[in-house]
Amino acid sequence: MDRFYAGIRNEIVEVEATGPDQVWVGDVTYLKVNEEWRYLAMILDKYSRRVVGGSLSRKRNVELSLTAFKQAAKKRLLQSGLYFHSDRGAEYVALKYQRWLQDNGVIQSMNRKGVMNDNAEMESFFHQFKAERIHRNAFTTEKELRAVIIEYVGFYNQRRLHSSLNYRTPDDFEVSMG
Repeated sequence: MDRFYAGIRNEIVEVEATGPDQVWVGDVTYLKVNEEWRYLAMILDKYSRRVVGGSLSRKRNVELSLTAFKQAAKKRLLQSGLYFHSDRGAEYVALKYQRWLQDNGVIQSMNRKGVMNDNAEMESFFHQFKAERIHRNAFTTEKELRAVIIEYVGFYNQRRLHSSLNYRTPDDFEVSMG
């Protein structure tokens, strides 16, 4: 059985990302398909707010979150010393998750107990995603939901302006900052 260790500290509270692929943040949210729950794990680059990975599943477990991280690692430059920040969900404190991050040189960071806005970028992303695409729709198939997620990620990265990025898109921000 996988053991859990929740003694991980918030390692990014004093860290400022000065470029892409220095600090990634992640979380999981719940979505309904035909009255059944689906779980969406997403990874953002904290510097540019760019979505870099994601995974959708019928189960909320370590495989869901690890799949999202591995997808991000394939797309981006995974370097030793990358910080990954999340809440204290069971999938993130699972020994399998911790070992994979450690084996790949990733420094794991978690919200301080009782401090929800330690992961504000992810909370904001999911709030915007649900307000802009989920709350006004009912999904009868997982295929429909996947299509909306894919469309939104493209929109979010390539067309959605962010006040925190001086009203640029995540893609444009990364390109303009070098």
